Amino acid sequence: MVGMVLKVKARYEDAVLKPLGKLDLKEGEEVELVIAGSIAKAFRGALKLGDSMLIEELAESDDLF
Repeated sequence: MVGMVLKVKARYEDAVLKPLGKLDLKEGEEVELVIAGSIAKAFRGALKLGDSMLIEELAESDDLF
């Protein structure tokens, strides 16, 4: 998996990150994680958008860059 980038959402529960999608990894394979939290709360009130899910979707969109 050298050089490969995989973007998947995860939920933190019981001190464990649980992927919300399938990961094509072998048992015991090591990976490097980059943790990016929700930015919707930081922008609430700064933008005229009340829907935090919409803000999150806009922030994560690759089409904007």
